Amino acid sequence: MIIRSKAPLRLGLAGGGTDVSPYSDMFGGNVLNATINLYAYCTIKPLNLPVVRVNAADAGIDTEIPFGTGPICSGAILVDGVANRVARDFGPLPCGFEITTYNDAPAGSGLGTSSTLVVCILKCFAEWLGVPLGDYELARLAYEIERKDLLLAGGKQDQYAAAFGGFNFMEFLTSDMVIVNPLRVKDWIIRELEGSMLLYFTGRSRDGAVIISEQQKAAKSGNAVAVEAMHRIKQSAVDMKLALLQGDMARFAQIIGSAWEDKKKMADAITNPMIQEAFDTAMGAGAISGKVSGAGGGGFIMLMVPPEKRVAVSEALSKLPGRVVPFQFTHEGAVSWKL
Repeated sequence: MIIRSKAPLRLGLAGGGTDVSPYSDMFGGNVLNATINLYAYCTIKPLNLPVVRVNAADAGIDTEIPFGTGPICSGAILVDGVANRVARDFGPLPCGFEITTYNDAPAGSGLGTSSTLVVCILKCFAEWLGVPLGDYELARLAYEIERKDLLLAGGKQDQYAAAFGGFNFMEFLTSDMVIVNPLRVKDWIIRELEGSMLLYFTGRSRDGAVIISEQQKAAKSGNAVAVEAMHRIKQSAVDMKLALLQGDMARFAQIIGSAWEDKKKMADAITNPMIQEAFDTAMGAGAISGKVSGAGGGGFIMLMVPPEKRVAVSEALSKLPGRVVPFQFTHEGAVSWKL
């Protein structure tokens, strides 16, 4: 028997950062995101041997350890965290196994790779063991594994995006409740948005935890400039939802640009000369606006571009170290199957 799963990565369109504690605990957060056709993958093969074989390309780990002697400690922290939490919550794993994981995008690229991979791994274990996890249960448990068990810094949106898939307006309430509102975006609007957006990978990943830590400190200390910027970013998710549903690309692009200006006020490391050069190059070739997806500091940049200017902007960016990455939006969240 072979068990496989995959989960989609996401673009954080608006509101990113307001899903991170303590801001979300103090004020509540709003996020608008959408999944794309880049994925995290997981395969599990049960073994008739007392071993666990782990091939985690994202962590650069390919190892074999004993099974049945205690918690799984392979060094691939996401695999270990999910396996040990599953064993704790749903009973001991039935036998040794081989697990392989990888991502279509590098870690630290701003597409929610780590959280999406946790969802993907958890979905694979649930398929193997016959545990019926709904979308909310899958996302919530993945969040607890990553943020509470493994103590990895970050927010809540990525797990829910990976579990649900599609365009979602998410509300993060001060009571720690999450409400996911799937958006019924018309097909012509999705096609126009795909034609009006370029995804540019800077070629450099970043340590999002450092940037997130700076944002958390700003919220805790009551830094007025940062907190007011967060309030505007939260509202931008509401405004963008309306622009998206109406197909107002001009308004959508304007919100992207304004949100980026506010985001840069949240932490010093969010932008840098490399990112600014990419923005200057794109704008000089005809792009309207843009923002970094995720925490900032590197990774992927979303650029709003008139479809007639796509070629010109792409050619201008091709002279920089990064690359333009083709993509399409997807509707499906995490899935799993058996062979």
